[in-house]
Amino acid sequence: MAGEVTVGILAIQGDVAEHRASLESLGAQVQEVRLPAQLDELDGLVIPGGESTTIAQLLHIFDLWQPLRKIASAGLPVWGTCAGMILLARRLTDDRPEPLGLLDVVVSRNAFGRQLDSFEQDVEISNVSGGPFPAVFIRAPVFVEVGDGVQVLARLPDGRPVAVRQGNLLATAFHPELTGDPRFHKLFLRVVTEYRETPTGIGGAQLAARHRSHRA
Repeated sequence: MAGEVTVGILAIQGDVAEHRASLESLGAQVQEVRLPAQLDELDGLVIPGGESTTIAQLLHIFDLWQPLRKIASAGLPVWGTCAGMILLARRLTDDRPEPLGLLDVVVSRNAFGRQLDSFEQDVEISNVSGGPFPAVFIRAPVFVEVGDGVQVLARLPDGRPVAVRQGNLLATAFHPELTGDPRFHKLFLRVVTEYRETPTGIGGAQLAARHRSHRA
């Protein structure tokens, strides 16, 4: 099933190669995305971890900001990890970067401190079998507010949410691509397939047509 879908990875900065390896190991077709036209025909998109302020600036430089917002709002499944999670948020607790405003959450950047304060923590993931997930947190953000329509998928032992889903949007404060555990990438591919195949979902071709109409 994964081989029937094409997942894009925003490839302007961050953990592109690691996500690509994980997705290809599951049989997905992968397209690295650097230009607006490359959003066409995707069935899903990953915004990887990296430096959120740099990625935000490059989204504007490469004219990807508005096309990405429009196609995600239209129903394209998008998964943001770490910096990608920050960019998906409705609001941040500090002034920068400007988030895309797609996910009904408030996020605190670098919530656990500096690079030296990075850590690993086993977390239970809702609706994912196989036991605790070995989550890797690197200068990680955290959700400080979660909207009513947002499902919390994982929490730290102190109760703070670190993975959520809102319809076609998935976000994790940690880096599944660095663990060697493919379960979160499998979960995203299930979201992609759900939105591609269900009557309420929107397939890649329909999204591309809608995207082109927005750009016209």
